[in-house]
Amino acid sequence: MKDLAEDARSAGYGQRLGPGQRPAVLVVDICAAYLTDGSPLRAPVEDAVTAAAAVVHRARAGGHPVLFTRVSYRPGTAEGGLFRRKVPTLAVFEEGNPLADFLDDPAPLPGECVVVKQYPSAFHGTALAANLTAAGIDTLLVTGLTTSGCVRATATDALQHGFRPMVVADACGDRDPRLHDANLYDLDAKYADVLSLDAALRLLP
Repeated sequence: MKDLAEDARSAGYGQRLGPGQRPAVLVVDICAAYLTDGSPLRAPVEDAVTAAAAVVHRARAGGHPVLFTRVSYRPGTAEGGLFRRKVPTLAVFEEGNPLADFLDDPAPLPGECVVVKQYPSAFHGTALAANLTAAGIDTLLVTGLTTSGCVRATATDALQHGFRPMVVADACGDRDPRLHDANLYDLDAKYADVLSLDAALRLLP
């Protein structure tokens, strides 16, 4: 990936966006489905979840907004449309399934924004962009699951909505490290700044 990154920079990709003045942390879809044995979405993401929790704790300590997303479908409805047809295992996110529940940590506190979504991007069909704009947010530190899916879609849409996406590499995870690494490379080349955990924490004084 190092050679690819160097090639991308020499071709004019991978410039730094840099943070703005008002960051917020977004926790994408971290829930029991990815950490419960027997779940069809089980993935080796424990370290990513721990890192995401560290980002959340630092943000709260510094008074920075923290937002969470979750996927939810009403049983027997057409919610999710073709996405659910493409990925039938999304049935685990039907209302009432404990696999869709938040973990103990990270989890939203009372008063923190929870964006309920039905597609990969946290911006699609939700009020996320309006909420961020109303709060004066210009920079979004993106954490969560999975790197190749909802993290990628959300970071790309953040850019398209005018927010600076900072993807925290250590605080995102996927079912296969090759997917994780390839998508981080591509995000960093074209759509976001990809940061280490330490770099992300420094943005949250």
